[in-house]
Amino acid sequence: MASVIESLDRASKSDGSSFKGLKLRKSMPDFRVGDTVKVHARIVEGNKERIQIFQGVVIRRAKGKQASATFTVRKISYTVGVERTFLLHSPRVEKIELVSRGSVRRSKLYYLRELQGKAGKIKSTLVSGEQHSAEESDTTSPETIVPETIATETSGSEASSEGASTDNSSQ
Repeated sequence: MASVIESLDRASKSDGSSFKGLKLRKSMPDFRVGDTVKVHARIVEGNKERIQIFQGVVIRRAKGKQASATFTVRKISYTVGVERTFLLHSPRVEKIELVSRGSVRRSKLYYLRELQGKAGKIKSTLVSGEQHSAEESDTTSPETIVPETIATETSGSEASSEGASTDNSSQ
């Protein structure tokens, strides 16, 4: 295993001519330590294959953009901490989805191993299609509200003067 990783590192540092059968991942999300990701990993059981989704917080990234780059994802499953380390360019990793951006000030989040419950949470912001659609609706909603507000105010002032006259007549 170590010799394979060393040969991948040498190949990634060379001019690229030794990459005959090697396929490096070109499209992947820009994720950092502290981000929550979904890793779609291919699992082989006997002669069957399936995709398993592992969602958790990235607590470590190593070796940058080399062929042997790795990242470690941690999640809590039934009150037990589970960590998995993935090779970034592994063919067993189908895709990596960015769920939310985390706000941390460390490059390695090993301290999360000792924390439990709310103390182990990381401040984050959601990154998804729903957030983008919410932003689009926010930009269009002021335009639709402004004409309705003006129309409501004029009709409301007329209604209040009519209401005042009907109130006086009822007394």
